[in-house]
Amino acid sequence: MEIRNLGASGLKISAIAYGNWITHGSQVEEDAALACVREALDQGITTFDTADVYANTKAESVLGKALAGERREGLEIFTKVYWPTGPGKHNDHGLSRKHIMESIDGSLSRLGTDYVDLYQAHRYDFETPLEETMEAFADVVRSGKALYIGVSEWTAEQIRAGHALARELRIPFVSNQPQYNMLWRVIEAEVVPTSEELGIGQIVWSPIAQGVLTGKYLPGEPPPAGSRATDESGGAGFVSRLLTDELLEKVQRLKPIADEAGLSLAQLAVAWVLQNPNVSAAIIGATRPEQVAENVKAAGVRLEDDALKAIDEVLGDSVERDPAKTVSPPKRDF
Repeated sequence: MEIRNLGASGLKISAIAYGNWITHGSQVEEDAALACVREALDQGITTFDTADVYANTKAESVLGKALAGERREGLEIFTKVYWPTGPGKHNDHGLSRKHIMESIDGSLSRLGTDYVDLYQAHRYDFETPLEETMEAFADVVRSGKALYIGVSEWTAEQIRAGHALARELRIPFVSNQPQYNMLWRVIEAEVVPTSEELGIGQIVWSPIAQGVLTGKYLPGEPPPAGSRATDESGGAGFVSRLLTDELLEKVQRLKPIADEAGLSLAQLAVAWVLQNPNVSAAIIGATRPEQVAENVKAAGVRLEDDALKAIDEVLGDSVERDPAKTVSPPKRDF
């Protein structure tokens, strides 16, 4: 397993992180989830990412159970706060001081740990002053409940403002967690340059585009049984927009490039995101242990310039690059 620093911080993490969005507590049974985490550990993954909202807190509980008994100092456990949890009442949401302070305690209890290595704002909150949010995060860090803070899907401007406050408060703001893959490159124009300047690393989610870049979805054919596209409660809505014959045909044309590199399509996709020097880790998910074992093989792979150029030529205008696509929910009307 390749080990990288998270941004410019001293925290070292595995280049492949294991995440349990959609899967644990919802798409797969607990025994299968535990088997996937065990495989991740066996493959050298030390970094585990979750969030309180995943399966409405169940994913944190499953991950906590899966990691019980492991040497805590040898793990990097990340979680997030923002989206509604519990019954979803007006204070069960956002980045207010109340929600952050209550949420960190709930997450620690479910994860079975005294602290998380990284506590992340799952989106930007337009309903709470940024100063209030960052001051609450500072108190979480100073209380020893989190070692570092990060964000997810923040724009370059939001990252810069948050980082400035973190510097004033003397707390380590070290990461951003955006969607990033061959097809979705919206962070490249603004977020990545800003993050490089500030010493912030990307922990990217959906490196295989919800499974589309594995090549398992074929043009003109229905989605395979049991795939994410057939699971209405586990992510079908996220992948459906990508299931056009035009795009699926292009994905199939990536196979010779993967073959030339000695990789599967999934490994090619994960290796591709890890080529970006601002990417500290790629988060993979799995419903079966063998998926973990396959994707981990992308760690440490260096793609040749000719391969990167060929990928761009195949995908062409199917790549989304508009930085305005990085968005957080607007202020709600109560």
